[in-house]
Amino acid sequence: MASLGNSAGVPQERPAYATVGEATRAPIGWVEFCVEYKPECETRPSAPRDVVLTPKAWSDMVKVNAWVNETIQPITDQDHWGVVERWNYPDDGKGDCEDYVLLKRRMLMQAGWPREALLITVVRDKKGDGHAVLTVKTNRGEFILDNQEGEILAWNKTGYRFVKRQSQSDPNMWVSLGEPRAPATVSAR
Repeated sequence: MASLGNSAGVPQERPAYATVGEATRAPIGWVEFCVEYKPECETRPSAPRDVVLTPKAWSDMVKVNAWVNETIQPITDQDHWGVVERWNYPDDGKGDCEDYVLLKRRMLMQAGWPREALLITVVRDKKGDGHAVLTVKTNRGEFILDNQEGEILAWNKTGYRFVKRQSQSDPNMWVSLGEPRAPATVSAR
């Protein structure tokens, strides 16, 4: 659990929230997931909601994260499905990072957590590779459920570069994250 102060393990640090930018394109994996799992993506925009991070909510989040991380066997989409990118529920017990995220999100939603607080997020990991994690928006900050890290961390403690995620008001809208970057300059030589 996060190093955090009280006996229930609920974080006591000052809340940390990512900087949300402009609307951006959804990952192709999400677009294709929505074709296969159409009812899950047929949602109406709604008001953003954060989870109130009680000791029980923290415990439930830790349990879901650990169970999925321990239960699902990691496998690339290429080895699993014969394609470069496919987002799917790991119902056969195997999957890659997006599949872990989808299962954690589904389990928390089935437990009554608001969809608006469970945001699929695209990052660059510590090696610079593309990676997906689940951001849980709470009244105590944003926490990351990750298959590469057993401990639930505040988003700004992961060492990742945050690229984009689902909008809190509409899971089919994606927003850029982090400070706006100037476009790269190209010089003709």
